[in-house]
Amino acid sequence: MKRFEKLSHMLASAALAVASVVSAGSISSLPAQAADFLANAPDGSADSGGICADQRVLKSIVSRFGYQVTHVPNLPTVGISAFSNVQQKRYEAGELPSAITRHYCDATAVLSDGEQRRVWYLIEEGQGFASFGDNVEFCVAGFDRWNVYDGRCRILR
Repeated sequence: MKRFEKLSHMLASAALAVASVVSAGSISSLPAQAADFLANAPDGSADSGGICADQRVLKSIVSRFGYQVTHVPNLPTVGISAFSNVQQKRYEAGELPSAITRHYCDATAVLSDGEQRRVWYLIEEGQGFASFGDNVEFCVAGFDRWNVYDGRCRILR
């Protein structure tokens, strides 16, 4: 009986994940209604970072960073309030049909405690869940406690 309960829980979780992706894909063309995370540059103009400044990418980083600080022991409980100095550092075109287009970006994250930290992130086009959307990998300076990205975020730089 426990196996059946576990299996039905796993199937329900999978169905919820698929429904989330499908509904997210259908509303992705709508304008963002929540606050934008891109802060203004010192001269008052908004930074322009192309795909690196896409609100969906930045919101993904904010959400996943919030999960990280609550689930990794001994990290301060802070959130990302805004991003500034967003820029693309490197671009790798996926020229072959099987190649993946990658954008390497960096920015300054303004944390909820007022501290500013560098954040490096990678956007892999078409590599999201079940190949819908983009995959985003990120690393905030000082928050890679388990050295996933080589401790100082070296892998994403």
